[in-house]
Amino acid sequence: MFTGIVEEIGIVTAIKNGLKSMQLTLESRKILEDIHLGDSIAVNGICLTVVEYSTTTFTVDVMPETVKSTNIQSLQIGHRVNLERAMPSTGRFGGHFVSGHVDGTGVILQKRKVENAVYIDIGISEEMSQYCMLKGSVAIDGISLTIFDVQPTKLTVSLIPHTFNETILGDKKERELVNIETDLLSKYVVNHLNRIQKGSSITMDFLKLNGF
Repeated sequence: MFTGIVEEIGIVTAIKNGLKSMQLTLESRKILEDIHLGDSIAVNGICLTVVEYSTTTFTVDVMPETVKSTNIQSLQIGHRVNLERAMPSTGRFGGHFVSGHVDGTGVILQKRKVENAVYIDIGISEEMSQYCMLKGSVAIDGISLTIFDVQPTKLTVSLIPHTFNETILGDKKERELVNIETDLLSKYVVNHLNRIQKGSSITMDFLKLNGF
């Protein structure tokens, strides 16, 4: 589990492409202060497992489904990436519940600066938009952000100067892809309601009877 608060920007130092999979080696400093084989690291919001590390880099495997459904295949050597370690039980939820299981990608439609804020319009699918709500949370490339506006195929987020400067969203240009993970709690609620509407045995009375 992650929080969407980026700890560090890493640098891609090596890419090994398989037939449909990948292996990435990333340079970092803070992440390496407390790292172990098998640790989960969010790389641009994608939960990946550490398979090797040194004093300056760590390596993660990327499965075919992840390559297909995220923007990770666009990475090149020298590219910067958002990094976050899994949250310890003693940590703080500075952002929101982020699983690292990306729903898909969105495309940056427009970036505009209004005083000290940067607004970013992102094109998304209608399937993803059903889990988005005004002032709700969404993870964009692993960054916990508040939704400023949402339409059937578009959402808008607002970045404060710190987020703009300390993450890779400041680097992103219009028409570039970003990873989208919609709010975990919204997905649970919507999916449960959909099952109820489709005649599931789980009804509102059932939920009340069982303490929900």
